[in-house]
Amino acid sequence: MQGAGSRSIEPRKQKKIAAGEREMAAVVPKSISSSTLGKDNNSLLDPPKELDAGALFVLKSRGSWLHCGYHLTTSIAAPALLSLPYAMRFQGWVGGVVCLILAGLVTFYSYNLLSLVLDHHAQLGRRQLRFRDMATDILGPRWGKYVIGPLQFGICYGAVIAAAVLGGQNLKFIYLLSNPNGTMKLYQFISIFGILLLILAQIPSFHSLRHINLASLILCLAYSALVTAGSIHIGYSRNAPIRDYSLKGSEVNRAFGAVNAVSIIATTYACGIIPEIQATIAPPVKGKMFKGLCVCYAVILTTFFSVAISGYWVFGNQSMGTILANFMGNGKPLLPTWYLLITNVFTLLQISAVAVVYLQPTNEVFEKLFADPKKDQFSIRNVVPRLILRSLSVILGTLFAAMLPFFGDIMALFGAFGCIPLDFIFPMVVYNVTFKPSKRGIVFWGNTLIAVASSALSALGAIASVRQIVLDAKAYRLFADV
Repeated sequence: MQGAGSRSIEPRKQKKIAAGEREMAAVVPKSISSSTLGKDNNSLLDPPKELDAGALFVLKSRGSWLHCGYHLTTSIAAPALLSLPYAMRFQGWVGGVVCLILAGLVTFYSYNLLSLVLDHHAQLGRRQLRFRDMATDILGPRWGKYVIGPLQFGICYGAVIAAAVLGGQNLKFIYLLSNPNGTMKLYQFISIFGILLLILAQIPSFHSLRHINLASLILCLAYSALVTAGSIHIGYSRNAPIRDYSLKGSEVNRAFGAVNAVSIIATTYACGIIPEIQATIAPPVKGKMFKGLCVCYAVILTTFFSVAISGYWVFGNQSMGTILANFMGNGKPLLPTWYLLITNVFTLLQISAVAVVYLQPTNEVFEKLFADPKKDQFSIRNVVPRLILRSLSVILGTLFAAMLPFFGDIMALFGAFGCIPLDFIFPMVVYNVTFKPSKRGIVFWGNTLIAVASSALSALGAIASVRQIVLDAKAYRLFADV
């Protein structure tokens, strides 16, 4: 939050502020004491001195709604969208398109509910800056400490590891384009990508990423346009594959495949850091998150559907885990080398931005535990532990990525256990608990239905993910060159 605690308030504004405090007192529950109200209400103007270092240094509230849109876009519209044609191969045209639309509508609605809850508590004088803050204040301290906090940390750090794997694969793809007989292994490229992350991880705050995330938004639009154009070109070329949209496998395999596809799509839309992103907005925050979400979902609408539909149209049930792998054909590129090179470079650059965004919850925890909020953010006392701990975090994540390059299977399990509860279930619960909509109304039962259906999906997704891990276990080995 902006540091202006020592700034004096002009005498002419004091009466207006006093009147505002009286109006706020009228809507604050009686359980909130007047001393708490006065202290928290001042936090709407200036950051309270009792804020921990994680909130003060990492979650600085200085951004606009446009900056919020950049952060949201990077956290959701990521290279994972290149797997959407693969998800559609298990559902077909109707099922795939319907699932894409429903997931988009539900997540947009869900993130708006979270924003409304955050706005509500901010107006009452208690601005919640983190997922675990919301859970602690609304559901109780045990939920924040033992459920929501660990879930979010695991998902975000897992996303960093997955990004390192994808970054290494992109680097290897670029290497093989220029040197088809090259002998370098995947873990070497993951290590190279880790060096880039090591540098970017030192960027001090979430707000400092706003320009990087604007570039990330542009890169996402660029490589999605290249992938869509490339798919259409292949579809009309002499090398166009035979299109087959039938669902393969036994009924059991098709059922599990459909569940996995839903999990993939849900995870692609997932964003486990909505409160942290809203925390970067300068107060007052009311209504700004909605504008940021509109920016984000404009990009999602443009990229998700164009890549999913064009990729599945060309490759059908032959769509691979990432559409870029299909572009190689049977060892022979279906598109010009320079075209594939540009597409992969754009994708690689955005992966690095996504990884740094999902490092923020980890950085915030480190700052809270080891930094001194009474010292300057860039004092030696705070810079040294920041440098050491963030570096260790990236090194450990890169090591996991190099050792476990099949991390996608594990992330599917994390997605079922983490992304769906955080993004589909938790928002419905906290909205109903906070605003207590009428049990006779459509809002209450709509939220309840989404929460129950998402819980069932989470359980089924976990079962399907474990099954897939068992099936793929034969190919698992440390530092595999996949």
